[in-house]
Amino acid sequence: MSSVHKKIDETTLGQLLQLSRLSPEATDIETLKKQVEEIVGYFDLLSKYDDSENPYDAYPSTQADKLRADEVVPGLDISDVKKVTKDFMDGYFQVPKVIGEGA
Repeated sequence: MSSVHKKIDETTLGQLLQLSRLSPEATDIETLKKQVEEIVGYFDLLSKYDDSENPYDAYPSTQADKLRADEVVPGLDISDVKKVTKDFMDGYFQVPKVIGEGA
């Protein structure tokens, strides 16, 4: 597999060292060069596969086209809301106080 890899020149390797903030003194250059060539070889291998298919075909379709219409409809009358709960006063629902109780 290493015979297929493109060779990394010294300029490219130097730029990679600078981008990765590695110093040539602290790194085995030959080992790093071999590893980078292997990584490039993996990309060469991946580029051989056809990726023209839609990647979203693997996921189930959504029912976005079956959503309800965006229309304004009348809401509940205040008299009907008052029948739902006894804690409705002056147009608001009365709820328990939560401030100061650790919430």
